[in-house]
Amino acid sequence: MGRYIGPVCRLCRREGVKLFLKGTRCNSAKCAIEKSRGIPGMHKLRRGKPSEYALRLREKQKVKRTYGIFERQFRNYYQEATRRPGNSGDALLALIERRFDNVIARLGFAQSRAQARQMIRHGHFTVNGRKLDIPSYLVKPGDTIKVKDREASRKLAAEVVVNEAGPSVPTWLDRISTDPPEGRVSRLPGSEDLSGEFNAQLIIELLSR
Repeated sequence: MGRYIGPVCRLCRREGVKLFLKGTRCNSAKCAIEKSRGIPGMHKLRRGKPSEYALRLREKQKVKRTYGIFERQFRNYYQEATRRPGNSGDALLALIERRFDNVIARLGFAQSRAQARQMIRHGHFTVNGRKLDIPSYLVKPGDTIKVKDREASRKLAAEVVVNEAGPSVPTWLDRISTDPPEGRVSRLPGSEDLSGEFNAQLIIELLSR
């Protein structure tokens, strides 16, 4: 499984927005966006208006880096989205939202998607009673997600699970309990559930060239 192992705060600085890649640190004064101005590199305070291509490229990179996926995987999601009826941009974001690692983070069972991926790969979660260690698995309505019933998994979950006062859970997911962590996929995410932080139309325009 490919993964980015460089400094993640650099990615946020490059996009100029918080991507929330380090959990609670992103909401503290230690956040790189709060401490540094400009993009990484020698010419961090560049002048001039970005081109139309640059605007579309940055939107695509923002989605990829937020969800922690690489180019080939992203292209596969795009190909699948274009085969579905309706708006391709909404279909693309809906597919990515259904990723298992994203669902774990959305439910508050991990502090970031990167942490969720690690916990999944180590076999700490089950789906419908069966262990699942594939972060890219696309959840379906009715799927029940739980922490594996073993001491190591329960102990880890107690350390990282976000409490009820944490980020709100999307309406297409149900957080049944946090002790032990258990959630359910009530339905597929719709256009009203998708994050307003991304302009999917710009991404479709870039990839359809």
